[in-house]
This record gives sequence, C-alpha cells and structure tokens, in this order.
Amino acid sequence: MTRVLAVFPLLCLTTAEALAHASERGHVLLLPTHLYLWGGALTVAASFLMLLALPPQVLVRAFGHRMHISDISIAPLWVIGIFSSLLVLVGLLAGWLGSRDPLSNPLPLLIWTLLWLSLPLLHALVGDMWRWLNPWTALWRAIGKPGLNLRLPRRVGYWPATLLLFCFAWLELVYPAPDDPRQLAMFTAAYFLLTMAGILAFGHRRWMARGEFLGIFFRTAARLSPLASSGIGRRRKLSLTIPGGRLSRVHPLPLSGIAFVLLLIAYISFDGLMKTFTWLHMIGTNPLLYPGRTALLLPNSLGLSGAWAGFSLCFFAAVLAGDRMAGGRAPMRAAGLLIWSLIPIALAYHFSHYLVVMLVNLQYAFVAASDPFATGLNLFGTADYHVRAGVVLGAHAAQLIWNAQAIAIVGGHVLAVALAHGLALRHYGTADRAFRSQVPMAMLMIFYTLLGLWLLSSPTAG
Repeated sequence: MTRVLAVFPLLCLTTAEALAHASERGHVLLLPTHLYLWGGALTVAASFLMLLALPPQVLVRAFGHRMHISDISIAPLWVIGIFSSLLVLVGLLAGWLGSRDPLSNPLPLLIWTLLWLSLPLLHALVGDMWRWLNPWTALWRAIGKPGLNLRLPRRVGYWPATLLLFCFAWLELVYPAPDDPRQLAMFTAAYFLLTMAGILAFGHRRWMARGEFLGIFFRTAARLSPLASSGIGRRRKLSLTIPGGRLSRVHPLPLSGIAFVLLLIAYISFDGLMKTFTWLHMIGTNPLLYPGRTALLLPNSLGLSGAWAGFSLCFFAAVLAGDRMAGGRAPMRAAGLLIWSLIPIALAYHFSHYLVVMLVNLQYAFVAASDPFATGLNLFGTADYHVRAGVVLGAHAAQLIWNAQAIAIVGGHVLAVALAHGLALRHYGTADRAFRSQVPMAMLMIFYTLLGLWLLSSPTAG
C-alpha cells in the first residue's frame, strides 16, 4: 500500500500531461481535469519535501560539477554574423515583395517560428549561439566599430529590453495582424534599425547586454544548457554539466531584470489564456462567436498588462514572506537570486505550449525557404514538399507529444525547485533557513503548476 501511495502522484502527473494541450485542444479529455491538475501539484510538492533529506553539500557539488568532453574550434563571429545579416535582408525583401500568405512567406516563419519559438529551446540545449547568430555584431564590425559611446546610466538596468519585450508580446498577442508579411517587415526593419542605433549611441557591449531583448532572453535560456564552453578566441573547451547548473552561480538581478523574467512568464501564460472560453467569458465575449483581434484590442492589452502585474505581485509576496520566515534582511537580493529559478519553468511551458505549432510550421519554413519570393523557384529542392499537418494527429502522435510535454513540465518544475533551494542556501547560509524561506516559493510553484496544466487543457476559440 505504501508503494502505491508513493507512486500515485507521479502516475497522476503522467496522465495530466498526456491529456493536455498537446494537439491544440484537438483531442478529447478522457479523465476529469482535477485528477491530473492535482497530480502535477503533488509531484512539485513531493520534489520540495525530498530536499529535506538531501544534504546541502550534495546539491552544491552536483550543480558545480563539470565533465570535460573535448576541445573544439569554432567559426569566427563575423562569418556566421554575415550570414544572419543576409538572412534578415532576404526576409525583409520577402516580406515586402513575396506572398501575403504567412505560411508561404518566409518572414513570419522566420520571426515567429524560428526566432521566437525554436531558438530559445535550441539555446537551452546547446548553449549561447546568439553571440554568433545575431546580425548586428557583424554589421557593426563591418562598418569599422563606430559609436558615440554615450553613457548608459546603471539605474536604467534592463528596462529598455523589458519595454521592447512588452512591445514584442503585444505585437504577437494583441495586434490585429502580427502575421501579415508586409506589416511584419515594417516592424522588423524598425527593430533592426533601433538596435543598430542603440549600439552606435551607447556601444555594442552595453546595448547588447541591456537593450537587445532577444539576446538577453537567449543568453538566459542558454544557462539551462548541459553544454558549457570556456576559453578565449576560437579554441574552446567543451564541458558537460547538470542542466541549469550555471544558474546556481548567477549574480542577483536588479528590479529591471526581475521584471524582464516575470514578463516572459506572463507572456507565455497570457498566450495560453487569451483564447480560452474562461477569458472570453470574463471580458463579455461569446466564445462561439469569436469576434477577432480587432474587437479585443483593449481587453487583451489590459489582460497582458494584468498578467504581468499579477505574476509580479505573487512572486514578490512569496519572496518577502519567505525572507521573513527565514529571518532575512535583504528581500530584494533574495528576489534577484530566486528569479533565476523560474527560468526552467518558463522554458518548459514555452516548449509545451508551442510544440505542435513548431512541428507544423517548421515544415512550412522548409518549403518557403526554397521559394522566398513566390516566383516559382526551387532553390533547395523543397518547394514541392507536402506539409504533413497529420504529424500531430492520431493516437501515436498524441502519445509522443503528450510524453514530451510531460517530461518537459515535470523536469522543469523539479529543476526549478532544486535551483530555488540551492540559491536560497547560498543566500541564507544554512539548510534550515533556506528551507523555511522556500515554503512560500514552493506554494507559488504549485500554484503555477495548477494554472499551467489548466491552461494546457482548456478549450479555446478563434
């Protein structure tokens, strides 16, 4: 009987994700929702309680361990950067001159599927690739590294990147036509020029570190990677570490950095909420007569802002309560450290929420690459490839997708709980104080587990 009770939460969680958002609500839920919601919550709670039996030094050594794999030689930054710059140029031209169909034009697929959906996950797997891929570095070097080197006050922090991330989220979630190739080309060109202007005004290093939100997001995701490289120049040493191990050695983020991470979580969460019957009912819209984005500009704008404010309030309340329980006197420093523990959760939901979209739209990108201007070209021999949307349909596909989501959600939360405990131990100094400080944080993670699983399982309209 004891074994059955011990295994039951894990079985419930597996069932939960197996019936979640895997196929864009295309499958019927066969079990009551509350079973897998509470199964997931119990698993997070069990992970937290298991840390009581784990000696603190074991956790510290595990996160700090590195195993050398090999020495590698990497390509110069300017080589890949020039390719990225050309790719952006072709994408912009295709947006203005190519097909108006967002699934045939490469620009929407480049921005939304490759850049926003796929690259963060790729960084979480293999490490920081953006320093080679970003198109501004190569262009800046090609024109002789000019710049006014104006002072960017330290108190500005990450607020420029946070503001730009909010604009990006609003464009995708609220703006009436985020997939329209010509309008997207206009926004992409504006952001490219804005970033270049920031580099020329404040210097490459400063603006890329605090103003270019894509690079900040990608570098943050890369800290989850089990691969780590060290060295100077093109010769690097490649090492293997526990996923998220580098997050245990981070410095506390300022308020602007905390706001950036909380906005990432609010972004993906509101994306899951905005088309649910529950949200549409809350804003007085009949979900069976979805009126379209234009009619929902104001409520969805307020909803995105409210999600950000709500998550921020919950996070700071949990940190402040935990700091008082542990007898601490520096809650803002604790918040700056503990915010890093939410990164695995953000990436896990990013993967789960967008998995089906990626599986289908990456195929469209494969086709559009051969004929970017819709002129009948077949540059790579893929223009006639038949997109198989059925890859996400059927019992076998559903099983694979559900299992992938289950692994992501469970792994993300377990890693988040372990990271939060390790960071709290580093901040408070003793295992007892660290554990007490993490009780409210664990409750917050359980709440977010319930919310996330509910979002993944809720029916949507539109």
